[in-house]
Amino acid sequence: MLRLFQHTRLQVGVWLRAQVGRSPARQARRKGGLARRGCPSPGLGAQRPISGHLRSPLTLNPRESGGKAELPPLGPPRWLSCRWWTCWFPVELTIPEAWVGQEVPLLWESDGEGLVWRDGQPVQGLTKEGEKTSYILTDKLEEGDPRSLTLYVEVACNGLLGAGKESMIAAPDPEKMFQVSRAELAVFYRDVHSLLVDLELLLGIAKGLGEDNQRSFQALYTANQMVNVCDPAQPETFPVAQALASRFFGQRGGESQHTIHAVGHCHIDTAWLWPFKETVRKCARSWTTAVQLMEQNPDFVFACSQAQQLEWVKSHYPGLHARLQEFACRGQFVPVGGTWVEMDGNLPSGEAMVRQFLQGQNFFLQEFGKMCSEFWLPDTFGYSAQLPQIMRGCGITRFLSQKLSWSLVNSFPHHTFFWEGLDGSRVLAHFPPGDSYGMQGNVEEVLKTMVKNRDKGRTNHSAFLFGFGDGGGGPTQTMVDRLKRLHNTDGLPRVQLSSPGRLFTALEGDSGQLCTWVGELFLELHQGTYTTHAQIKKGNRECERILHDVELLSSLALARGAQFLYPAAQLQDLWRLLLLNQFHDVVTGSCIQLVAEEAMCHYEDIRSRGNTLLSAAAAALCMGEPGPEGLLIVNTLPWERTEVLALPRSGGAHSLALVTVPSMGYAPAPAPTSLQPVQPQQPVFVVQETDGSVTLDNGIIRVRLDPTGCLTSLVLVASGREAIAEGAVGNQFVLFDDVPLYWDAWDVMDYHLETRKPVLGQAGTLAVGAEGGMRGSAWFLLQISPNSRLSQEVVLDVGCPYVRFHTEVHWHEAHKFLKVEFPARVRSPQATYEVQFGHLQRPTHHNTSWDWARFEVWAHRWMDLSEHGFGLALLNDCKYGASVRGSVLSLSLLRAPKAPDASADMGRHEFTYALMPHKGSLQDAGVIQAAYSLNFPLLALPAPGPAPAAAWSAFSLSSPAVVLETVKQAESSPQGRTLVLRLYEAHGSHVDCWLRTSLPVQEAVLCDLLERRDPAGHLPFRDARLKLTFSPFQVQSLLLVLGPARTETLPLGL
Repeated sequence: MLRLFQHTRLQVGVWLRAQVGRSPARQARRKGGLARRGCPSPGLGAQRPISGHLRSPLTLNPRESGGKAELPPLGPPRWLSCRWWTCWFPVELTIPEAWVGQEVPLLWESDGEGLVWRDGQPVQGLTKEGEKTSYILTDKLEEGDPRSLTLYVEVACNGLLGAGKESMIAAPDPEKMFQVSRAELAVFYRDVHSLLVDLELLLGIAKGLGEDNQRSFQALYTANQMVNVCDPAQPETFPVAQALASRFFGQRGGESQHTIHAVGHCHIDTAWLWPFKETVRKCARSWTTAVQLMEQNPDFVFACSQAQQLEWVKSHYPGLHARLQEFACRGQFVPVGGTWVEMDGNLPSGEAMVRQFLQGQNFFLQEFGKMCSEFWLPDTFGYSAQLPQIMRGCGITRFLSQKLSWSLVNSFPHHTFFWEGLDGSRVLAHFPPGDSYGMQGNVEEVLKTMVKNRDKGRTNHSAFLFGFGDGGGGPTQTMVDRLKRLHNTDGLPRVQLSSPGRLFTALEGDSGQLCTWVGELFLELHQGTYTTHAQIKKGNRECERILHDVELLSSLALARGAQFLYPAAQLQDLWRLLLLNQFHDVVTGSCIQLVAEEAMCHYEDIRSRGNTLLSAAAAALCMGEPGPEGLLIVNTLPWERTEVLALPRSGGAHSLALVTVPSMGYAPAPAPTSLQPVQPQQPVFVVQETDGSVTLDNGIIRVRLDPTGCLTSLVLVASGREAIAEGAVGNQFVLFDDVPLYWDAWDVMDYHLETRKPVLGQAGTLAVGAEGGMRGSAWFLLQISPNSRLSQEVVLDVGCPYVRFHTEVHWHEAHKFLKVEFPARVRSPQATYEVQFGHLQRPTHHNTSWDWARFEVWAHRWMDLSEHGFGLALLNDCKYGASVRGSVLSLSLLRAPKAPDASADMGRHEFTYALMPHKGSLQDAGVIQAAYSLNFPLLALPAPGPAPAAAWSAFSLSSPAVVLETVKQAESSPQGRTLVLRLYEAHGSHVDCWLRTSLPVQEAVLCDLLERRDPAGHLPFRDARLKLTFSPFQVQSLLLVLGPARTETLPLGL
């Protein structure tokens, strides 16, 4: 039997005597200065551990006896507890003299991941599941080398994939214990390891190629010969066996062999079944190991995504960050992706997606000297049809993913293809044919990558991403050894240790015959993530709005005041918090409770600090203006709005006022005593019939509610057209059983539709709220189940084309799904859904399996079902899950999964949705503008001094097809007076549009999404306006260089 190790054994539990809960610094003070404040050990001043407990020293001091190193037995092991913390083990080692000339590792196994610290630096991760259970102390012990040394091993009190109770995705078990089970010094026999790798690969070839393949028998025969000539008791026979293997692996394949590009990779979820702080430590463990591999293998390349994780390493492990920069200069450490985190591909807004790239690419440029050329998103739950345009606008033309291999119904037909987005932008896309980002380099995976490739004949290159992922760990030396053996072996595809750049360059050379996929890449799985954790979804939508408003008002204050300081640093901090929460296991709600709570804290921070910045910008806009003290009414959207607004009055009261505010500007609030004429608009009439039903009518739409609160009629008054299907009711709440096959928080299965149960209200609960005039409303209560209840106010304002449903739910369910339905008197084979910077159509039928698989889809602020001349739109302020089946519009409201967060969605929720019948197309009827207005309410901001006496507009557009989405200060001029404007065509049309501004513009020039000037993009600016030309769903950005502002002293941005 071949011996891989000669070792000494030690049971470590008796040394775990330190009190759980004591910090390293406090323990150090008690032990007389073992570590400085905030440092885990002497000499670690350059590093900042995230958290931890210090354990008593673990002494490995084997005594020599008869040529062997032995240790006395030290009793049974003890257990580690206290989830999400780490325990620090000072490990005192003495290497026996008999081991001179040998390779000596420390063997370590623990249930939690470990990190070895040596001479004040993290040097290697230890992960049992990731096959990293040894740390090489010396590859050859020399006579003059020290025999004694002290290491520190930091061990996490959680498993590689968290601490789930009984299953991986179960909620964390508070009683779960973690054990250190092995701590040994050993001699490692490298030649034995090499033989084992050879034999493993030969047997893999024999099995993988099958009994009908000549090469299979050659592999088996070679392995048999090796066993015959190798005598475990005579190491001098090992080279003979190795020569046999080398001869086999040296037999070359033909020039036409498929080429596999093997790239080291370590996908680490920024948060998932563990909190953010544990991810920081996972990065250190994984990347120190990658650094070791890069040192030992000059041809090994490691690809690493997510700027946020690199920023954490820079902050907490600066020495490691410096090493990564060093290897990036050598071309071995390759940042990829270009984004701040690997975000969800469905739920973030278009502007948030742009900011992922803006923050990520700028970080990579600053820290590593160049931007990424590949978008790297291997593990997210779908891909928006606008991503190709956003990628190209951020300097990226290449895309890698693999998640569509998880689709439950249909197999995606390509692995290498062109992906064409909503506007016609195309990028080269590649999905590794092995359908994994965590390969281990064995023969089975190599053959699968070749055999499963769905684009044979069109391209002859594939990616092979190897290394333990999800929980981290990354590649191992054994994986590298396997792949090197298979470099060019007859019977197998050619394997190269490669890089993302070399892979895509090869693919581009073969791209002439590639197919094109047009539109979204829809994952037919994990459709529950559009709804799970509704409070996170609401926080996301609200914080996207807050940052939009802060940037706009701060930009206007900058333009109008010479002394206003744009809060660039503060906004960057807030954006990075929001982008962090848009990681694909956070905003989707597929995370543990602790992560969800941290995310909610991030949202609260954005709200609090954002509102402070908003007030500061409003105060700056008011400075120097004539007029009485009062309120500034601000419209942050690029069209004029006339709406009913509740204005705060003295004593905490509110009064309704009908206000008109120009586009992206402000107006003074009406005086409390002024009358509010509603003419020529008809006031709202509210009538309650004797049967308890209520009718609301504002002359635009007429709403009739039955005594239980269901919508029995919705009429477009001008045409008399009824929007609700005959014999049906709208605003019908329905409850479904929601029991997925496995992925609880992630999945909703199609069979849940078979369990539909309407929630029936009780007659007599409907009552009139606001009695009419400017606003009419009715409200009701609904008992959803014995444990859950709902209250709702149905509101109609003067001049408003839609009716709002303000909803409060107290939700306490298990595996239930709450939706609200609106059967429409409309027939169409397609419904339209808003996505980032545009909209797309999806089928309302189930003709094919591709149609059927979209029983639950995602949308942003609206969806619409239209036939020629008429349609019905359903708007919302914080929901994403939706569907249109036949003629029934359905909005997904709340789920109740129990894993990985048993408390997900439990408690109180508030949200608003709205229903808008319309004449003609959704574009001509203003559905898009209505949804924006619902999501971006007019702001009534207190003016610390006199409020402006006259209305003022900063920007306006000549075409309703164009939306001015963003106004912000340019990243390149933090102290300067250059603004960035981002606009997009929203109707799906070619259009010319005039942008008018009252700001002192000196120069206007087009730029890309990273705010880099287009050399040919100068725009003539005359008479306070400029002309822009758009194609359907095109996004354009421009730089406005401002002239001098007025010189009144304005308050600084906080």
